[in-house]
Amino acid sequence: MRRKKIALTGIGILLLFLSFPIAFIVRTALSEDGHKLSVPSGYANDASELNLTKVDSVIDIAKSKDSLLLQIRSLVAYAKAKNKPISIAGAQHSMGGHTMFPDGIVLNMRPYDHIEFDSASNVLTIGSGARWEDAINYLDKFDKSIAVMQAFSTFSIGGSISVNGHGWQKDSPPVSSSVISFTLLKSDGEIVNCSRSENAELFRCVVGGYGLFGIILDVKLRVVDNENMSFTRYKLDAKDYLTYFKKYASGDRNAKLVFGRLNISDKEFLQNATLNVFRSTGKPLMRKPKHDAFKTTEVKRLVFRSSVDSEYGKRLRWDLETNLGEFTADANISRNEILNDDVSLIENKNLGSTDILQEYFIPERRFNRYVQQLKSVLPDSDIDLINITIRNVYQDEDSFMPYARENVFGFVFLFNQKKTRDQENAMRRLTQTLVRLAIENDGTYYLPYRLHVDRNTFRKIYPQADAFFALKDKYDPDGIFRNTFYAHYR
Repeated sequence: MRRKKIALTGIGILLLFLSFPIAFIVRTALSEDGHKLSVPSGYANDASELNLTKVDSVIDIAKSKDSLLLQIRSLVAYAKAKNKPISIAGAQHSMGGHTMFPDGIVLNMRPYDHIEFDSASNVLTIGSGARWEDAINYLDKFDKSIAVMQAFSTFSIGGSISVNGHGWQKDSPPVSSSVISFTLLKSDGEIVNCSRSENAELFRCVVGGYGLFGIILDVKLRVVDNENMSFTRYKLDAKDYLTYFKKYASGDRNAKLVFGRLNISDKEFLQNATLNVFRSTGKPLMRKPKHDAFKTTEVKRLVFRSSVDSEYGKRLRWDLETNLGEFTADANISRNEILNDDVSLIENKNLGSTDILQEYFIPERRFNRYVQQLKSVLPDSDIDLINITIRNVYQDEDSFMPYARENVFGFVFLFNQKKTRDQENAMRRLTQTLVRLAIENDGTYYLPYRLHVDRNTFRKIYPQADAFFALKDKYDPDGIFRNTFYAHYR
């Protein structure tokens, strides 16, 4: 009887212990208005939801290549005659008006999403409007996988090349390193093939060129084998991150996908970290039955969203992720399953706020100093920090405007910002402070985000900018391809 009493008391205490975090997450769900900002007809916006712009028109590209070419050439001729600039859009996850221009034409490339795989040469040919998830699902049938891509599979192929995105593939340069070639429609209507050996200067300009040099059509990508993987999470002091990374990631040839995360709760701000490593097991691929993952995804999303403006939520998320997590140490999961994550995992469903990404690239020699300096900068901000992820990126030898000028670590910040003038000003101040910090540490900042950096500071970090814009004039003398990013920094 006494043992039964103790057991029931223990169960009661456990239920009481669990009730508060469950209630907290339920409250998060109930507080969401569930609405996404709608874009009125005749306007364009992007993932920031802060760049609502009146445009001339939004045109969906044709799905077939023959129709597409007739359409684009006609559109370019019209743009020249009417002085209507063209901006190129894919999934529109950039945040600085990169896919729009006032009174301009927005060309939606998403319908152009054909895919072909040549198993003899191991080359994937894909339309620039396709998303990475389309490529992953297609390659899965051949036991192949994407070599380099961004953290979420929701982005478009053409968009990723235009920003020269990078992922968490260990010791890897940006996406451009897996691009064999692409076809490009220039402002004069000519279609050219661009690679490292053919139209090489144009290749370098288009990769990380933000849609300013022409319209990317067909892309040839190098692919790799899909693999069975296991997951290990290491919990560590942030000051030991490099030691752990070299030992358990960079120094392990079986480690293929790697990212770090910093603890952002006030209690232990940037003191703790995790190193998350996916390793090849050498075992046959596990073919798991498909199932509806909505419930699991929604729980993860709510745990993530519960950290917004809440110290308790930040601690809860850290504890759940570090002590439970999605995978166990001996889990079997394929590379394609890992890479095929949708941005809906972190989706903000509150109309009054938006999530803003920023990224800074810091060389290893400045890593620990940079983290220490962040401790004195970030807490003073009026903007809510909700995540910091760390990825290593090898030197970019392809693009004309590389952010990875040497081997670096990318610090990916996610902030939650209210859609008010005060918050926009606070974000501008914080961005300028973080950019100065990057300069002090021989680093760079990433260009697909909000345009809170002035032209002179931009040129300090990207001294080749004037040469870049001169090449823009060379290849597009009539200024057919324009966007707000170009107008801001030009």
